[in-house]
Amino acid sequence: MAYPNTLIFVDLASDDPAAAGRFYAEVFGWEDDARPQGVYHRMVPGGNFLNKDGGESEIGNLHLGIFDAKNARPHPDAAGVEPRALSQAGRKARIWVLVSDDDTPERILSTAERLGATILWRDHYWSEFNGYNHAFEDPWGNEIILWGKAGPNPQVLETFTRE
Repeated sequence: MAYPNTLIFVDLASDDPAAAGRFYAEVFGWEDDARPQGVYHRMVPGGNFLNKDGGESEIGNLHLGIFDAKNARPHPDAAGVEPRALSQAGRKARIWVLVSDDDTPERILSTAERLGATILWRDHYWSEFNGYNHAFEDPWGNEIILWGKAGPNPQVLETFTRE
């Protein structure tokens, strides 16, 4: 294989894709592109990945999909496939979101909580990847981890947990 397979999209399950689209639009400022409304919502962060010099590259930011758990599309059968309910128990995939330099984890967490999310943790530093992280569970049970770059010589506050 000369070129690796490419990850192009990640989908989250919801029992109300339109509400989930509104949630992520308000929490992260992403465009809610309903295709079609209430069935599948593509969340468009906009912009491009940045180059090391801070300028925009030609590579667009990844998108996130939100699908209806009752009938996950696309599927060859118009009725979809079982199961048709959200997974609430056990481990699931986690979605990592890099916090923009012009936003804050505090604003994101407070907005998410106001809109029905549950805060899982705040203020943790992971030295292996040199980043600050915080997490919430959205109203549909999806785990979102916020990531902040710590940069060279990070100043980790005493109140942060660490690993």
